[in-house]
Amino acid sequence: MKNSFNKKHLGLAVACALVLGFASGAARAQMAPAPLQSRADLADRATVRDSSGNIWRNGDGGCWYSSGPAPLPGAECNPRPMAQYVAPVPTVAPYVAPVVVAAAAPVLIYDKVIVDTNVLFDFDKAVLLPAGRDALDSFINSIKGLDSRTITAIGHADRIGTDAYNQTLSESRVATVKDYLVSKGIESTWVQSSGKGEMAPTTAAGACQGAASASTIACLQPDRHVFIEMSGSKLRQ
Repeated sequence: MKNSFNKKHLGLAVACALVLGFASGAARAQMAPAPLQSRADLADRATVRDSSGNIWRNGDGGCWYSSGPAPLPGAECNPRPMAQYVAPVPTVAPYVAPVVVAAAAPVLIYDKVIVDTNVLFDFDKAVLLPAGRDALDSFINSIKGLDSRTITAIGHADRIGTDAYNQTLSESRVATVKDYLVSKGIESTWVQSSGKGEMAPTTAAGACQGAASASTIACLQPDRHVFIEMSGSKLRQ
């Protein structure tokens, strides 16, 4: 009987201990503080909602709050801000105008040029001789490139004959020369012609003395001529 009593009391003791243990755990569970909640949960709980649980929002889409802490980034009503894409500003190199170096203008050099020739005539004649034509052709080639447009032509005669006759003869000789120049392309307005008769002989005074003999006529040959001249500037080659 004693053993039976002890077993019975032992079972009761164990059962009581289990009951006391569960009761103590429940009491401790009730006395323990509630776990902390995040600010995001609290802020979300502070929003104003309708009967369906939807958050009321203003015209701009913002949430309405009743009270509580401000929402943290990441909450429904305060999503974490996203960085905006900023396009890089293209770097434009400043425009640099090309430097244009102008070529130096060539220095033009002009030379003062005087071109003249002497065309001889036979005694008492105003007809060009072959040598006279050659002299005029050479003169025409020499004046090419001159900036002047004036040719001076003066006719002469020797002293044999009257003054009036020799004046007319000198004018006829210079007219012959002018006509030849014009026939070669020289403008007639360029040629300023005149006759001096026997007033400006080439031979020296006292030379070629005597009557109108063959020797005297030959001696006076330099006086029967037309002198032409052109002066101006010509570009140096």
